[in-house]
Amino acid sequence: MEIVVRGEIHRTDHLGDGRVLDRGVAPRRLGIVFRETAIVVGTGITLAASVGDPQGEARGIVVFAHGSGSSRHSSRNRHVAAALQAAGFGTLLLDLLTPDEEAVDMRTGEHRFDVQMLGDRVVASIDWLRQVDESPIGLFGASTGAAAALIAAAARSRDVFAVVSRGGRPDLAGDDLPSVRAPTLLIVGSRDTAVLEMNESARAQMEAETGLEVVPGATHLFEEPGALDVVARLACDWFERYLPKVWIRSSEG
Repeated sequence: MEIVVRGEIHRTDHLGDGRVLDRGVAPRRLGIVFRETAIVVGTGITLAASVGDPQGEARGIVVFAHGSGSSRHSSRNRHVAAALQAAGFGTLLLDLLTPDEEAVDMRTGEHRFDVQMLGDRVVASIDWLRQVDESPIGLFGASTGAAAALIAAAARSRDVFAVVSRGGRPDLAGDDLPSVRAPTLLIVGSRDTAVLEMNESARAQMEAETGLEVVPGATHLFEEPGALDVVARLACDWFERYLPKVWIRSSEG
């Protein structure tokens, strides 16, 4: 594994260190239940979302933005969400497209790379959260959802304290990258070479603190044994590090 934080490179040669055993497990084994809700993001536009409550004392809430062709029911994102909930974080898994939009996108692909629209919808979910919860917010994005998360982090810098990308396309956030203030962790599989190059390029454009984790032997979907557990551990560690335990939200811009 290669870890790059503030330009320093650290290496390990294994997938995990055992700490994921009580975190990176399936939601069923943790007894985690997701509640369904709906978020209005515009005139006539309502997005479906799944809310998971933290186990124990709440540390904050993490909003998940999935990639193209996926949904809030993604088993990979729910795996990571279960680990976060076990670590004390609430989770909000969000569908970025309506069912009608998803049906169109499956035929034409016209929405999956409209990252500005997707980012605006993550922003809307943050604004919705602020009406019902004052907890510190983190963002977790996969594939094109990572670009949407970074666009939202730039737009809501007072609310978003950390971002994690799994196999993401942060490069698609483009001109918004230098405006991101939240510490951002980019997780990429070592065999996902094209996406790794895109992450390195995006990281070079960011001014916030960033980390790059390269998981050995992992491909784009982290389907290899143990790979997703590493993602879960890394995400938990990043959010535990950067989401404040005590936070008083400033009323100033």
